[in-house]
Amino acid sequence: EVQLVDSGGGSVQAGGFLRLSCRMSGLASDDYCLAWFRQAPGKEREGVSYVEGSDGDAHILPFVKDRFSISRDNVKSTVYLEMKNLKPEDTAVYSCALRPRERWCPEMAGLFDYWSQGTTVAVSS
Repeated sequence: EVQLVDSGGGSVQAGGFLRLSCRMSGLASDDYCLAWFRQAPGKEREGVSYVEGSDGDAHILPFVKDRFSISRDNVKSTVYLEMKNLKPEDTAVYSCALRPRERWCPEMAGLFDYWSQGTTVAVSS
């Protein structure tokens, strides 16, 4: 069974840094799309980044591209979302999501099959 476990959220001041982790288990192949989504209070969920498989491209959405980055540790089956220069508008619950067996990454959250429990990021001004 595929499982995603995220961690790394917390409370920081503006300008701070956090690294979120998404540990994957139960995957049958290296073909998948792993995405990070976030949902701020009162707002719709939005995608932040996408990773195409264990060795494919990684994408950061333009509105955070200058501050967020992606890294992978395939031995640990973990994808990291590194966030620097955090802003109050980054405050949200961050979740990772997975589409197994293919590397196509859709924008719609509803097309992802597995989700982590979510980790809260709170940025104060």
